[in-house]
Amino acid sequence: MSKSQSDKFTIWSIFRKADFSGKISLTLSTWFGTGLLPVAPGTFGTLGAVPLVFGLACLGTVPGVFIIAMVVAVAIWASDRSQELLGNGDPSEVVIDEVAGFLLTMFLLPPSWLTLGLGFVLFRVFDIFKPCPIKQAEKLRGGLGIVMDDLVAGIYAHLCVRLILFFVK
Repeated sequence: MSKSQSDKFTIWSIFRKADFSGKISLTLSTWFGTGLLPVAPGTFGTLGAVPLVFGLACLGTVPGVFIIAMVVAVAIWASDRSQELLGNGDPSEVVIDEVAGFLLTMFLLPPSWLTLGLGFVLFRVFDIFKPCPIKQAEKLRGGLGIVMDDLVAGIYAHLCVRLILFFVK
């Protein structure tokens, strides 16, 4: 059994033993199991946010701000609780932070396949390479640190998409 398979097996045993809030936090933090995929869980977690992106585009600014704030709050709680249960710093299985960051990337951008593609690629690049201050945000403790670096990456990606759209149009 590979280390990745072993880690996933461990998560399932932790899930079975967890109390109700632990089960909820693991389910949400892995974005309904997306984070348990053996390759590129962060990328697939980001893809898992695409339906929410299109949903937010239909709702408008005020509901969008409220929903993103709720997703961020839930992400911090679920990531913190899952980190406690899994016993490691920033578990790769926790991908709700990618969902929150990508929602921030796409918020208030014109909904199109172009902006979605640009936002997706730029968000993943910033999230993976973590230029300053993204790397520093990751050093915050607990769920806040797990989520904050993705929020900063989301802001960077959003601004870059806006800049590209400004010069393209």
